[in-house]
Amino acid sequence: MQKIIFYFLFFTFYFNSIYAQQNNGLISGPWAGNVDLRTAVIWLEVSPSVKKVSVSYYPKSDLKNIQKVTFKGELGKPFNPVKLELNGLEVGTTYQYDINLDGKKIALPFSTQFTTKDLWQYRKPVPDFSFLTGSCAYFNEPKYDRPGKPYGGDSSIFETMAKTPADFHVWLGDNWYSREVDYNSAWGLNYRASHDRSHQVLQEFMAKMPQYAIWDDHDYGPNDAGKSYIFKNESRAIFKNYWLNPSYGEDDKGIYTKVSYGDVDLFLTDDRFFRSEDEIPDSINGQPNTNKDFFGKEQMEWLQNSLLYSKATFKIIVTGSQVLNTFNKYECMQHYPYEYNMLLNFLSEQKIKGVLFLTGDRHHSEVIKMSRPNQYPLYDITVSPYTSGVSKVAKSPEENNPLREPNTLVEVQNFAKFSFAGKKGERILKVEFIGLKGDKLGEFSVDEKSLK
Repeated sequence: MQKIIFYFLFFTFYFNSIYAQQNNGLISGPWAGNVDLRTAVIWLEVSPSVKKVSVSYYPKSDLKNIQKVTFKGELGKPFNPVKLELNGLEVGTTYQYDINLDGKKIALPFSTQFTTKDLWQYRKPVPDFSFLTGSCAYFNEPKYDRPGKPYGGDSSIFETMAKTPADFHVWLGDNWYSREVDYNSAWGLNYRASHDRSHQVLQEFMAKMPQYAIWDDHDYGPNDAGKSYIFKNESRAIFKNYWLNPSYGEDDKGIYTKVSYGDVDLFLTDDRFFRSEDEIPDSINGQPNTNKDFFGKEQMEWLQNSLLYSKATFKIIVTGSQVLNTFNKYECMQHYPYEYNMLLNFLSEQKIKGVLFLTGDRHHSEVIKMSRPNQYPLYDITVSPYTSGVSKVAKSPEENNPLREPNTLVEVQNFAKFSFAGKKGERILKVEFIGLKGDKLGEFSVDEKSLK
């Protein structure tokens, strides 16, 4: 009886909160993303009944200097994600903004503001800053979930993240989970993105800081999907509609891009659009299979050239699957030896400094260290999961992985905070793994001198 009452109260609260948003036309958002020196973008989704959307914004220090931007695109569709570009902003300035739907200002239970980047180059020391990151966010929808124990866990982790100070957040893939009812149509893929983004627990967190994202299999399509997925172009279009990255691949292919902040470059890669199926042999006649793609030729060329061009102290290659874990028998770049060897040889031959990998997917967190002869070691920092089921390391050689850094294995829901501090030439990266209630579960740090 107690269970029945609990579920009744839960679903009553859930549907009432969804209705409260839809009643004024706001499905989810707003939040500010792709915030740069003099530009930003406001994102929100509205119901089909909304006819007009605008944003009013003003410097927090000058409340009378109000400007307004009106959305010029099409509305009234089944799914209506909206992007409003704000240009001509001032550097290092905090702006507040209000959303207007059909001429009425929307009252929100959280503050809506953002701060443009500071113009520090050639003027000031490199700034100290931090970002949050993690992967695998599953929201239960019992009608379409698999029978048995719910796969989604405690979503209050996003409330904890909203209270954790940081300059931005990076989603590492599986940002929502398509089900069997979703991934066989473009409508289904849209439904999943819209439905999961609308959860109340996400709204304040999304508004708290700029959001950037890559995808992995579940928010791309079916489990373990690669280049053969027949709706990959539709999935890419939906990803673009629901995120605010600086760009999305090249030639209408893929979602890869680069995000820069302070003295850090994050190379947000795409491990799905160009990816060969895992079942294709790794090697043929003892040689790496040149036809088994992970990033694909076009993206690999972009990544190599971008790494060469980068002058950042820390160059973080962000991808959905682990890269360096030789004990990972599941999805890992090591199982794509031709491109894996190509990338690592390139880093060695070109003497690229400051490279680390940031990955998700595994439903536990850890830091893998790979030593290299006459080179600095490479690190693969994995952060997972937010709310999806936890996957503890199996009873296998991986359980006592000698490549794993001490005190970094986390086998509960968690996220990570990356902090960068110190004067030029002595910068330090610190990673903290943080639990549901803000408790520190593990940590790792490396200084820039160790990555040269």
